Amino acid sequence: MNSLDQLAGAALLLVRPGMLVIGTPILGGLYAPVHLRVGLTVLVAILLAPVVTLPAALNGAGLTVVIAREIAIGLALALSIRVLVAALEFAGHFSGYQIGLSAGALIDPQSGVRNTTLAVLYGNLAVLLCFLTNAHHLLLQALADSYASLPIGFGGVNANVAASVAEMLGAVFVFGVRVAAPVIIVLLLIELALGLIAKVAPALNVMIAGAPIRLLVGLLVVAATIAGIPAIVREGVPAVMRMAVTLANAFR
Repeated sequence: MNSLDQLAGAALLLVRPGMLVIGTPILGGLYAPVHLRVGLTVLVAILLAPVVTLPAALNGAGLTVVIAREIAIGLALALSIRVLVAALEFAGHFSGYQIGLSAGALIDPQSGVRNTTLAVLYGNLAVLLCFLTNAHHLLLQALADSYASLPIGFGGVNANVAASVAEMLGAVFVFGVRVAAPVIIVLLLIELALGLIAKVAPALNVMIAGAPIRLLVGLLVVAATIAGIPAIVREGVPAVMRMAVTLANAFR
C-alpha cells in the first residue's frame, strides 16, 4: 500500500464521524464554527483509528461507492438526535400556532430557519436535555460499535430503509404531539368556552377578547407542563437510538 492509498484510507475514516458531527445538533450541527466541526471530526477519527480496519486499495469508482455508504451510515446515526430535536420543534410550532405566536418568528441557530419562539425554546431545550441524559455518550458509542458491525467497505441497501425512515418520521409526530397535547387540549376548551360566550353575549367581540385570553392561558400551560419534557426526552433517547441503529444496519 503506497502513501496515496494510506491517505485515502485515512480520509475514509473521517467520513462517518464527519457526517455525525454535521448532522447532530449536540455535536456541532451545520451552524457550529467550521474549525470546531473539523477539529471534533479529526479527534474522533484519531480515537477510532486503532480499532477500525481500513479497506485495501480502491479505485476511483470503488472509493466513491464506499464514501457514499459511509455518508449514509453517519447520517443515519445522526438522525437519532435530530428526531428528538425535530419532535420538540414540531411541538413548539403546534403550541405556538394555537397560542397565537405564529405571527412572530426568530432565526433558529440550530436549523437556520425561521421558527416561532416556542419552537426555538423547545428545540434548544431538547439539545440541553440530550446532554443531561448522556445521549452524546450513547451516540459516540453507537459510532464506535458501527465499525464492528458495518466495517468500512462495500455494502448494499436492503428494503428496511423505507420502513426505518417512516418509523422515524412517526416518532417526530408522536413525541411532538405528546409535548404539545396539554396546550392543545386546554386551548380547545378555551375555544369552546369562547364560542359559548359568543352565543350568550353576541355584543361581546370574542375575536378581539379571545386573543389575549389564548395567549395568557397558553403561556401558563406551557410554564406548568415544561417540567415534564425531560421525562419524555429521557424516554425517547433509547427509542430513537434503536431506530437509528436499525436504519444504519440497512446499509450492510
